[in-house]
Amino acid sequence: MNKWSEILAGLIFLIGGVLIWYYTLGKGFWDFGRPAWELLKGTILWGVLSLGILFVILGISDLKN
Repeated sequence: MNKWSEILAGLIFLIGGVLIWYYTLGKGFWDFGRPAWELLKGTILWGVLSLGILFVILGISDLKN
């Protein structure tokens, strides 16, 4: 795929995801809003912790040199 078709495909998926999230708010079984938000918060937390561990390991590695 060239860069323009990749950008177009990405935009279609993003817009589709936003539309699904918007039209299913508060409708019982299809209510993805709250679980998606919880997943996002957890992902951010684990990402920050992983970056912290990575920087500590890199700092210790630089001290040895």
